[in-house]
Amino acid sequence: MDVLAFGVQADEKPLLERAFAGRHGLRCLDVFLTEDTAPLAAGHEAVSTSVNADLGAGVLRVLAAGGTRMIAQRSTGFNNIDLDVARGLGLTVARVSYYSPYSVAEFAWTLAMAVNRRVVRAAHRTRDFDFRLDGLLGRDMRGRTVGVLGTGKIGEAFTRIGHGFGMRLLGWDLVENPACRELGMAYVGKEELLAASDLVSLHVPLTPETRHLLDGDALASMKDDAILVNSSRGGLVDTEALVAQLRAGRFAGVGLDVYEAEAGLFHLDKSLVGVDDDTLARLMTFPNVLVTSHQAYYTAEAVGQIVEATLRNVTDYAEGRRSENVLVPAGRPA
Repeated sequence: MDVLAFGVQADEKPLLERAFAGRHGLRCLDVFLTEDTAPLAAGHEAVSTSVNADLGAGVLRVLAAGGTRMIAQRSTGFNNIDLDVARGLGLTVARVSYYSPYSVAEFAWTLAMAVNRRVVRAAHRTRDFDFRLDGLLGRDMRGRTVGVLGTGKIGEAFTRIGHGFGMRLLGWDLVENPACRELGMAYVGKEELLAASDLVSLHVPLTPETRHLLDGDALASMKDDAILVNSSRGGLVDTEALVAQLRAGRFAGVGLDVYEAEAGLFHLDKSLVGVDDDTLARLMTFPNVLVTSHQAYYTAEAVGQIVEATLRNVTDYAEGRRSENVLVPAGRPA
């Protein structure tokens, strides 16, 4: 079966090509799937997409009209896909339901420690041979309180690291994780967690219910010197409200690997053209904010697992099987 993969990163391409060799025809594109690029998929029964692809109603209709029948998303999240429209068009949609939770959890801690210990500012100074310590004072994590919003696989991995630091553990989730309980985590309401935590890290999926989980009121309830980390989905945080809090001088540090309007920006080179997103531009002017380009998942282990799962999803579709990765089952036309 011929597969067209959109939004393929340079490091990812050889892994995909090796995995698909001899199994399915594969063409890799570095452009992301949008309404403008969707016609490129004409004649390909399956397409593979990245997390920032546009799989809204318009794009899905273009894909279906061009002969696409299967979409294999190379991510766990699928908030970018209109599943109802896909179902109505008879498209099969699959995702990657699991990859290394340690990749994201470890990177979340990387962001937390980088803003806590002012690593980026220090590195910029020393490149200019400025070796002063002024403004670089951080804090010990041991003995402080970490609040984990979402204690699934990634949240649990993040919690284990916090336990290793010797921190007090607070959790919030619809379903408690026994493994986190065993580590000493106390489950509390969101309001109590935000008010008590020195570090807050987000590990919940983006749904209509969790959109702007941290809105203006929630952000205002946090400690003035708290650290906030989001390595899950940008829409969990009301960015305009976050900017307002930062302008008021709040938060010791903010580490963001995701941004609610990242589609069309993240994973692309905008260095020569700039961006017209005033909110993002303002956010990145704050010295206590560190923004990275949705790279928390980007380890050899995690990407390898994503590639293998994507291959299995395509092969299952081609051979008429269904797995737990299938979000919309339609079946291959006879």
